[in-house]
Amino acid sequence: MNKIKFISYEKLSKKAQRELNKQKRSDWGAVRPVTRIEKNPKAYKRHAKHKGSEKFYA
Repeated sequence: MNKIKFISYEKLSKKAQRELNKQKRSDWGAVRPVTRIEKNPKAYKRHAKHKGSEKFYA
């Protein structure tokens, strides 16, 4: 039986460290890592309610 000898991370070559890091990384899958905040319905909205509505009042 061939047993793989343990080598500490610090003593690994940069190439081997990169490969080890690549294996440890995981995929987010369907999850988007963006903070989602619900909009406050009572907050003041600075944009016009209907696009082009300012033409009729000018």
